[in-house]
Amino acid sequence: MPYQAFLEKDFTPFDPLLLAEETKKIVCQNLSRKYTNFYCTGVYGGISTGYLCGCCLRCIFCWVSFSRDFPFKFGKFYTPKEVAYKLIYNAKNKGINKLRISGGEPTICKEHLLEILNLVNKTNYFFILETNAILLGNDKEYVKELKKYNNLYVRVSLKAGTAEGFQERTGAQGKFYELPYHALEYLKEAGIYFRAAVMSDPRLMPKEERKQMIKKLHQIGYNDYLEEEICDPYNTSVLRLNKAGWKIF
Repeated sequence: MPYQAFLEKDFTPFDPLLLAEETKKIVCQNLSRKYTNFYCTGVYGGISTGYLCGCCLRCIFCWVSFSRDFPFKFGKFYTPKEVAYKLIYNAKNKGINKLRISGGEPTICKEHLLEILNLVNKTNYFFILETNAILLGNDKEYVKELKKYNNLYVRVSLKAGTAEGFQERTGAQGKFYELPYHALEYLKEAGIYFRAAVMSDPRLMPKEERKQMIKKLHQIGYNDYLEEEICDPYNTSVLRLNKAGWKIF
């Protein structure tokens, strides 16, 4: 089967765990992973960023570059040591103390990510792990491995409050929508510093679904701050929305 690109009308829902495996074959090479750029940005009050390739969801509102949809066309491989060096070097130049890898799903190349965290853990820098948590919710042991890092913050990006909403807006089969919620439970149980975020823009998520999402969060014991996002008209977001048949801009 051809590699899953961005969603179009009447798409066939896919298995995100299988897509993660397919993506891993493209973007992971031993301990190395594909990246397209390294830079600093103003979010989080200033953060040094490694922009990686590949993801296991196809969210219609996603703003990242097309290295998400076509990872075989973009990027070059970097070792964990090279990534850590570039992140810290750029952070020092800007006088900031936070690091992240973004632009795709960082948990796909597990060994690569953990080695970066091992290197960063030896410094005074703070690492923010932004994740859709599909793989974390499917593997409790993966979450337990994150517990040893004392300078780690995990930001779980929820996509929906129902199986139907999850399938409609991510392209993944609805039966997988609870995996990020499982990840929240595992993170809480492990005592890892984390928060949840969600694309709850009312143009995308119905009010009733948002209510169900809040209820589900409370049921699993999450009562902390919820970062709610609005879909901005990035060129990539607009194209993905239009291709999937959504006209919100």
